[in-house]
Amino acid sequence: MAIRIGIFGYGNLGRGVECAIRQNPDMELVAVFTRRDPQTVKTVGDVRVLPSDIAPEMKDRIDVMILCGGSAKDLPVQTPELAKHFHVVDSFDTHARIPEHFANVDASAREGGRVAVISVGWDPGMFSLNRLYANAILPEGTDYTFWGKGVSQGHSDAIRRIEGVLDAKQYTIPVEEALRAVRAGENPTLTAREKHLRECFVVAKEGADKARIEREICEMPHYFADYDTTVHFISLEELKREHGGIPHGGTVIRSGRTGAEGENRHVIEYSLKLDSNPEFTASVLVAYARAAYRMSLEGQCGCKTVLDIPPAYLSACDADELRRRLL
Repeated sequence: MAIRIGIFGYGNLGRGVECAIRQNPDMELVAVFTRRDPQTVKTVGDVRVLPSDIAPEMKDRIDVMILCGGSAKDLPVQTPELAKHFHVVDSFDTHARIPEHFANVDASAREGGRVAVISVGWDPGMFSLNRLYANAILPEGTDYTFWGKGVSQGHSDAIRRIEGVLDAKQYTIPVEEALRAVRAGENPTLTAREKHLRECFVVAKEGADKARIEREICEMPHYFADYDTTVHFISLEELKREHGGIPHGGTVIRSGRTGAEGENRHVIEYSLKLDSNPEFTASVLVAYARAAYRMSLEGQCGCKTVLDIPPAYLSACDADELRRRLL
C-alpha cells in the first residue's frame, strides 16, 4: 500500500515535493493545501488543491504531511499545529532556533501521538549528518562548512527590499584559497570574510540612485557588511536570461589527526552541486517522509531530526536488498 502524502504550501519547494513523489512508486500524493485561492494554484500533475484551513479534516486520509512554508514565520506556527493531527516533515533551517522549534514540535507531536521530523534538507540535514559522522570518526579535528557557489534566496530578497531595486539575485561563493587550505589539512582559522564572497546582480528601477543602492547593499548588517561584496547592475532581461535558476550547493569538511602524537592528518569531505536548491531539498523531505511513516508503524511518536533516524529508513528497499546492493 502506498504511503499517502499531503503537501502543505505550494511554492518552489512544494512543487519540488510533487515532482519527487512522482519518482517514488511507494508514495501517493493525496492533496495540496494552500492559503491562496485553490483555483489559482497550478500543479505539475492532476492533484486536488484544497484550502489550508480544512487540512485537519483530512487526517485519516493522509499518512505524512510535508510542510513547505518558510522558516521565518510559517513553520514555527504550522509545524506544531499540524503535528497534532499528522505525522509531519519540515525544512526549518534557522540553525540557532532549532532547539526551540524542536521543543515546541515535540510537545505537539506527543500530544497527538504523531511522529514529526524537523530541519530536513541539505543544511541542516545532509550536511548535519556528515558533520556528525566526521566528528565521531575524527574527534580531534576542525569542522568547516562552505556554501556555494549558489543563489541565496534570503540575501536576494534582502536586496529586493532596498528602495529603487526592481529585482536581484545574490550568489554566495567560497573563497578558493580558504577552501584549498582546508582541503590541504592546514586547519586555518577563518573569518566569515575569509570563507565566502558575495556577488550581486541587481536590476535598478529607472532613475534610481545606483551608487546609493550599492552602498546600502555592501553596508547591510548580518547580510553583506562582513563580506567582500561585488554589485553588478544589469537589465531585467539579462537577469531572467542568465540568472533565472536557483542553483546551490556546498561542502562540509572535517580536518583531523590520528596517531600517538597526532602525526597523521586526514580530511573528510562531502559536497553537493545542485541545479535546483528547492528540488533537491524536496527530494530529501520525501525520503524522510518515508522514515516518519516507518517510525509511526513502530509506535514511535515525538519530534525527531536527521540525527535520530536510521539511514535504512530513508530507502524504499528492504534491509536484505540494501545489504546486497549498498553495504
